[in-house]
Amino acid sequence: MIGQHDALTSASGAHFAFTDRWGGVSAAPYEQLNLGGAVGDDPAAVRANRTAAAESLGLDAARVVWMNQVHGRDVAVVEGPWGARQPDEIPAVDAVVTTRRELALAVLTADCVPVLLADPVAGVAAAAHAGRPGLVAGVVPAVVEAMVARGAEPARITARTGPAVCGRCYEVPEAMRAEVAGDVPESWSETSWGTPAVDVVAGVHAQLAALGVGERHRSEICTVESADHFSYRRDRTTGRLAGYVWLGAS
Repeated sequence: MIGQHDALTSASGAHFAFTDRWGGVSAAPYEQLNLGGAVGDDPAAVRANRTAAAESLGLDAARVVWMNQVHGRDVAVVEGPWGARQPDEIPAVDAVVTTRRELALAVLTADCVPVLLADPVAGVAAAAHAGRPGLVAGVVPAVVEAMVARGAEPARITARTGPAVCGRCYEVPEAMRAEVAGDVPESWSETSWGTPAVDVVAGVHAQLAALGVGERHRSEICTVESADHFSYRRDRTTGRLAGYVWLGAS
């Protein structure tokens, strides 16, 4: 069900997970484990998939916080799920932060970079959605700032990024590459066939390093290259993967 579930030592109390596309009930072109509720899939299938994914991680699906992602830099601080709000009533944000243990935060992607962060000592966790626009807008600095405001220390934060389009596959016009690299030089890249590209993963990790985030890990999976993962750039109409982060009970 879950493509990758990395649980750190029980002493740290931080848990991170990234899904692949298999083990759910969605039909083509969303097969199988589509977790995105705004891509045209059957809502009942999405609910079933979210329940199954949560249960496979030992989580209560009703206690997972999702976002209304808009490729910006706004951050919401949450103390619990959105409750009875309809999907279009959920705040338009691209990062969520919590100080509530055992509350899972989720981020949806299908090429963008899912960024999961935790400072178990301070009891602060966060999830962010960093595509090319969010990278430039500064969603990563914004979410780390929000964590620090709640007691986290960058040197204690562990950050994990999940499957995303790699810098060898994210082809863009030359002007766009120059614009993004002007803000985040480390994002400058070239495709494997020699055309301009942007490496969002490299850009995210450069920002994390500049912020002093102490421990950083990245997935080596490129969503465009992997048939086990959803990719909007490859397939256009497709499902969404999810990254989850939560802190265990103290």
